[in-house]
Amino acid sequence: MILNFPRMIGVAAAMFLATTAMAQEASSNRVSASTDWSVFVESDPSECWAVSAPKETLNTRDGNTVDVRRGDIRLIVFYRPGENVNGQVMFTGGYPFAPDSTVSVQIGDASFQMFTQGETAWPASPEEDANFVAAMKRGANAVLTARSGRGTQTQDTFSLLGFTAAVDEAASRCAG
Repeated sequence: MILNFPRMIGVAAAMFLATTAMAQEASSNRVSASTDWSVFVESDPSECWAVSAPKETLNTRDGNTVDVRRGDIRLIVFYRPGENVNGQVMFTGGYPFAPDSTVSVQIGDASFQMFTQGETAWPASPEEDANFVAAMKRGANAVLTARSGRGTQTQDTFSLLGFTAAVDEAASRCAG
């Protein structure tokens, strides 16, 4: 897959989005929990998101399982009508990703790549976001494989049970 470099945002924008993701995790405005996914809503500015934590994580280095300390690991789909953001996918790995690395995503038979900046990863374009969300609606789980700046390979498995209901509710609540 060729990444759409014009969509790749600069460091300042990446920092903004990473900070926003952390703020979203701290939100107390959970409006719904659909099995393994929750929906949050904020009103100023208007934003809605569906979010889940992994069901399983595996951390390896040189082929051996290792214990590592990671921050919050989340897969998020968010909507910001004021910014024309509609279903943007974001992954927070809980550690700084290796520079110039990508996150590999497997959902059933579909494979995707996400570009990384700091502790956050995104699909390369709005079209990829839409393809990612469509695959997640059809799939049972999403397996995200990445490499940390320290060389640890991580594999996080997210259940997609309740994903469709959660993302549809988040989209509906921020439909305008």
